[in-house]
Amino acid sequence: MFELPQENPYPDSHVLGEGPEPHPLLRPVLPLLGRWHGRGRGEYPTLEQDFRYEQEVTFSHDGRPFLRYEARAWLIDASGTPVRPAGREAGWWRVTPDASLEVVLAHPTGIVETYVGRVSDTEIEIETKEVALTPLAKEVTGTRRHYALRGEEMTVTHDMAAVGQPLQHHLKAHLRRRPS
Repeated sequence: MFELPQENPYPDSHVLGEGPEPHPLLRPVLPLLGRWHGRGRGEYPTLEQDFRYEQEVTFSHDGRPFLRYEARAWLIDASGTPVRPAGREAGWWRVTPDASLEVVLAHPTGIVETYVGRVSDTEIEIETKEVALTPLAKEVTGTRRHYALRGEEMTVTHDMAAVGQPLQHHLKAHLRRRPS
């Protein structure tokens, strides 16, 4: 009979100094490692009203030259009480030798995005190269994301072109790194 191992022998790490040594190509994005949490606001011309949300984002690695990325959000009311689940996405961030980025993100709503971008000291900018949609997915034709890191704080801005609208502001969140 086949016996399953007790533990994953190659766990992901989201904390520097714990788990595997980060691949040298990850150096420009190592400040992203961790679990981030915070709140944001969203809007779009096709929505009846703006909304508030809370979000968790995790960046981790397993020693190879890419980051694993996972984000989930939920809508909150004006007092901060959770209302319902909202966006969710997962993917991979790959750093090339010239410090450019290649990112793949998948959404449970039938959208897969490939991004290209660049990393500077405290700023990351990525923009979609391709967007693939399942037959029932909402029409999204492009997105752009900006990540600004200031110590233990990160601001994420997300622009989107969708449902016949041009690329424009959609989301902005302020996140703080959670203690390990």
